[in-house]
Amino acid sequence: MRHAHEVAVVRAAEAALMAKLPAGALMQRAATGLATTCIRLLGTVYGVRVALLVGSGDNGGDALFAGAVLARRGARVSAVLLGSHAHEGGLAALRAAGGWVGQPAVLADADLVLDGIVGIGGKGGLRDDAATAVASISPHAIVVAVDVPSGVDADTGEVSGPAVRAHATVTFGTWKPGLLVDPGAEYAGATELVDIGLGPFLPMPSVTALQNGDVDALLPRPGAESDKYRRGVLGIVAGSLTYTGAAVLATGGALRTGVGMVRFVSVPHPAELVRTRWPSVVVTELPDDGTGVLDAGRVQAWVVGPGIGTDEVAKSLVAQVLSSDVPVIVDADGLTILGQHREFLRGRDAPTVLTPHAGELARLLGLAADARADIEARRLHYARQAAAELGAVVLLKGSTTVVCAPSGVARVNPTGTPWLASAGSGDVLSGMTGALLAGGLLPVDAASCAAYLHGSAARIASARHRGEAPIIADDVVASVPAAIAAVSDE
Repeated sequence: MRHAHEVAVVRAAEAALMAKLPAGALMQRAATGLATTCIRLLGTVYGVRVALLVGSGDNGGDALFAGAVLARRGARVSAVLLGSHAHEGGLAALRAAGGWVGQPAVLADADLVLDGIVGIGGKGGLRDDAATAVASISPHAIVVAVDVPSGVDADTGEVSGPAVRAHATVTFGTWKPGLLVDPGAEYAGATELVDIGLGPFLPMPSVTALQNGDVDALLPRPGAESDKYRRGVLGIVAGSLTYTGAAVLATGGALRTGVGMVRFVSVPHPAELVRTRWPSVVVTELPDDGTGVLDAGRVQAWVVGPGIGTDEVAKSLVAQVLSSDVPVIVDADGLTILGQHREFLRGRDAPTVLTPHAGELARLLGLAADARADIEARRLHYARQAAAELGAVVLLKGSTTVVCAPSGVARVNPTGTPWLASAGSGDVLSGMTGALLAGGLLPVDAASCAAYLHGSAARIASARHRGEAPIIADDVVASVPAAIAAVSDE
């Protein structure tokens, strides 16, 4: 699991560690790790042109000491000084190794550029001189950010002005939340963690990202004494005369994720489609007024919302499901209804998981329609706000899926592909989340594991089409078992 810590926590850990080390030892550890990554990226170091973008802080010192290592290996290293001053020890080390201070013009011919302009404490976009220098970097250069790309908020991933777009980022001691969450994650490129010894001084992280082994350990597995009831029974309320596909896709996502049984509840037409496509499902057809949802039978969790519409009958469906005493996942049309009737959440003792995209989250929070862009730019902030306000686990879908609990603890999903931005993929995800919740996982675990497997299934489906290729939601459903097998194999 990748553990990420905010800047204030990192600073405190660094101070505690430095009190036990000789002066400068921590920076030397960071610079050595940084230089090692650069050597690996370059392959051949001798004669390579390296440019350092150096700010006033320790971040610039890391770049200078790493530059000195590269210079001793035969690289032609020059430093472009962009701060009011430069780290004296780092600058002396660079010059002693044969490097020199250059002008921004060297950036146009560089093979590798180290971004040491602003460290993890930087806020806002780059200053004009730094932005101008960054804009002059050769398009053929490998850009490596030191700890975090300059201009990216290390705590949130927010980018509020000009920023460095790195091919790789070498971060020290612990992951930073801004490296895991878009848009910061996009600016960071490939990320690598260098262990500098902070571990014993770090508290539990507030942001994490699951890896294969973590998902494998969390997934419910049938044992020798398992039956369909022990493996979990999921109720799904989805589909309408207008949106029939949502019913089939949500049900398929649940079944392929391994739930013991699905009770599908809806009006006749989508009910008949589910019965035909998935004959193992227990189907209950509702009367025209939509009453009697909870009479379908006992379940361990409900999914409500995909394709149900937003009329009075749909409102009744959401209200009935949320009045139950088991965990509930609300998705799609159910979220639109909930945005108008937040009172449906009052008095709920059982967990609730909400799975909005940015537009749906804006409605849930009562924000203006044009707030969507701001939500996408500040994903961690808004997911935490919604979870706290609504008392629910929020799975905010998008370029980086973020799962937040009301406590503020967050998980960021590292899997996925832009091809998931297609009709029906969210319906599959809601069914998968419901299956894991019915199988006994805690809400945050169910949501984050489902997002991980959903993204992995999409990648597998795309690869089956000879690389990154268009896929549809049906492809994702079909690839879920392979995604589960993949986390187990590793």
